[in-house]
This record gives sequence, structure tokens and C-alpha cells, in this order.
Amino acid sequence: MKLLTLAIWVPILAGLLVLATGGDKNAPLQRAIALVGAIFGFLVTIPLYTGFNPAQAGMQFVERVSWIPQFNVFYHLGVDGISVLFLLLNAFITVLVVIAGWTVIQSRVAQYMAAFLIMSGLLNGVFSALDGLLFYVFFEATLIPMFVIIGIWGGPNRVYAALKFFLYTLFGSLLMLVALLYLYNKSGGSFAIMDWWKLPLPLGAQLLLFFGLLFAFAVKVPMWPVHTWLPDAHTEAPTGGSVVLAAIMLKLGAYGFVRFTLPILPDASRELAWLMIALSLIAVVYIGLVALVQTDMKRLIAYSSISHMGFVTLGFFIFNSWGVEGALVQMISHGFISAAMFLCVGVMYDRMHSRNIADYGGVVNTMPKFAALMMLFAMANSGLPATSGFVGEFMVIMGAMKANFWVAFAAATTLVFGAAYTLWMYKRVIFGAVANDHVAKLEDLNGRETLVLGLLAFAVLAMGIWPLPFTEVMHASVNELLRHVALPKL
Repeated sequence: MKLLTLAIWVPILAGLLVLATGGDKNAPLQRAIALVGAIFGFLVTIPLYTGFNPAQAGMQFVERVSWIPQFNVFYHLGVDGISVLFLLLNAFITVLVVIAGWTVIQSRVAQYMAAFLIMSGLLNGVFSALDGLLFYVFFEATLIPMFVIIGIWGGPNRVYAALKFFLYTLFGSLLMLVALLYLYNKSGGSFAIMDWWKLPLPLGAQLLLFFGLLFAFAVKVPMWPVHTWLPDAHTEAPTGGSVVLAAIMLKLGAYGFVRFTLPILPDASRELAWLMIALSLIAVVYIGLVALVQTDMKRLIAYSSISHMGFVTLGFFIFNSWGVEGALVQMISHGFISAAMFLCVGVMYDRMHSRNIADYGGVVNTMPKFAALMMLFAMANSGLPATSGFVGEFMVIMGAMKANFWVAFAAATTLVFGAAYTLWMYKRVIFGAVANDHVAKLEDLNGRETLVLGLLAFAVLAMGIWPLPFTEVMHASVNELLRHVALPKL
């Protein structure tokens, strides 16, 4: 079974099939096809995990077919312990997004569902590509569905937000293309990423390539100071768009660091680790303070995402297994928690058409089930032990402590700021007396919303209580990566 090919093309073909069903008069059929396609897309990723050998550091489930023979380009796929979990996360989130948009989206239903399915397949392509050009094609192609989702179903300033998102990410990616072409020439005409790992590049070339890749990946993460597109994109995107953007698309940049920057440019990575750690700590501390003053719930969660992703880049450039594994766990955990937080905001927005914190208050009186679930996600976002939010952050802080106490101390402030902005928002929105007539008329979660948030609650608790199934698949691949980065290549 070509499992990786199925993981990529099943959702894409399902999306194309949804598009072929015609206009909105066929909306029930379109929703049904989209749900079946998303579920089947998730099911084909499960054998990737169950059949994965955690003791093996190299690539597994490898597929290799000649694609553009005159340039030695291959349709080359494979996953290791670093990438396999992201395929499952992506497929899982896609199912939830389809269910979440079931009745909320009333116009252009086929295009909406198809955009998410096609994007799901393209994202799986990014996480499994072992050919540099194939990676670049998938990496860039993911921009198109997200651009369409924000531009068509977004808020009043959706065109501005969509263009800003597109231009920021495209500019960074063009620099990455130059770096990839340089590596292609240096390796004697090979786009195989694993061949690039063995290149003996001089430090000067590594430093230039580092900055070429840095712009592409930093914008995607997004790292400070190239983060300004994210709050605008989140604020204007529909709920499903915000969920996929936060849960999956932000992970592409971080994934790029561990797949390209660290193994291909180990000397430059060690030389510039201080810069990456400094930028990460600014994101953790400064952006955490920025989140405190937000009045829009979506913008607050968007800034929270930037702060939490600062933990990820920090973990990668500490160069120990605690830090790297903690960063990878944090990426998975953030996928669950950020998706849940944006869906919670979406539940309230569907009822009141407002995201302003000041328009709410006393929601617990009319929506007790919703308040209980949102409390769990708020606590997870704050890094409460026994939730997934604690595991990755604790591992990164432990890794930082081994490297430098003051780095660990600065990183740990996110636990304070995270609790401050998340719980203060929760208090103002959920607790207190019923603030106005609109809140008094709110209805609690329906069955569909309970299912979506319930599944995410299960994931957050399961990962927090028993993280071993997530961490054990990473060990061998992370140790191999660190061994590779530690060896001087000059």
C-alpha cells in the first residue's frame, strides 16, 4: 500500500469530487462527500503510526518515482519519527473542520469544503516530501487554498488580510527557492534532501543559506518580527480557516527548521543559535505581553500562538534531546489547543456575531457545557499539568535549563503570561452576571459542536496524562538529527 500517496491524494481527490457536484442546491451531498473524504483521509494515516518502527531512525514508508527525469527530480516520499505525527494531526483536524462548518457555511459550500480537503492533501505532501523541489511545490501550493478561504469567507477586511498573508509568505519562499537551487548545484544535480545532509559546505555558504531559509520558515512560524500578518489573517479568516492556520500551517515553518536548516547547515545553526534563541525569547515574553492588551478574542489567541511557537524554535536551537523533543510535542499540543480555542470563539461568534471580549460576560449562566469545555482548553493554553500544554513546555524548559539557566528562566515566564492573558479573557467572557440580553438568549452546545470540542478535549487530556505514544516515535530520529548537527562538516 502506498500509504503516503493515499494520505496526500485521497483528500485532494475528495475535494475535486466535491467541486464537481455543482452549486449550493447540492449542499447536503457536498457536505457528505467532504466528510467521507476527510474521514477516509484520516483512516489512511493511521497505519503510518501503527506500522511505524520507533527504533529505526531513518525514513520509513518510502516511495520513489521519477517525476522530471531531465532535472533528476523525483516524486520521493517518506516519514520519520519527526514528521509522522503531523500527518495524523493534519488529517484529524481536517475532519473536525468539515464537521465544524457543517451548517455554519451556507454559501459556496462545495468550494469551502474542497479548499480544506485539497489543503489537507497538500500539507501532508509537505510533511512527507523527500525531494527538495517536490517539497517546494507542496509548500507553496498550500498558500492557494488558504488565500481563497480568507479572501472569500473572511471578515470585512478579508482582502487586505489575504494579500498580506500571501505576500509575506511568498517573499520568504522565493529566498528559499534560491537556497534550494544552490544546494541542487552543489550536490551535483540532486534534489534529494537526504543527499543534502551530507554536503560539506563551508561556513560562509552555510550562513548565507541559513538566512535564505530563515526568512521562508520564520514568516511561516511566525517568528518576531515577521509575525504581523498572523493576527490580521486570524481575525479575518472564518473559524475553519483560523483552526487550520494555527493547528497545521504554522507548523510548516518549524518543520522546515528540523528538516532543512539544522541537518543541512549544522555549523551555521550552531553559529547563529544565539540569534534564534534571542528571537524566540522575544516572541515568548514580548508577544505574551501584547496578548494581554487585546480586546478581540481571536487576536488574543493569535498572539498566544506566536508566543507558544516561540517555544518551538527555542527548543530546536538548544541542541539537546529534551529541547527538540519538547518542541515537537509542543507543535502537536499547540495543534490541539489552538484549534479548540478558535473553535470556542467560533461557537460564540456564530451566536452573537461578535468577537469583542467586552460584548460578553456571564456566558456560564446560559452555556454551562460550553463553559466547562472552554475552561479545560484555557487551562491547557496556560500550561496546566495533566494537559498537553504542559508536556512540551516543561520539556523545553528542562532542555533550556541544561543549556543556560537564564534562558530557561525567561522561557518559563510564558507560563505566567499565558495564564494571565488566557484566564483573564476567560473570566471576562464566561464568569460574572449575565452582561446583556444577547448573552441571556445564548443556547448551549448542540450535538455537532459537542462532538468536535469533545474530541479535542480527549486529545488534550490524553496527551497530557500519557505523552509516551507521542514521544516514543521521536526518540531515534531526534537522536540521529542531534548526532548529525553535532558533527562538524567543515
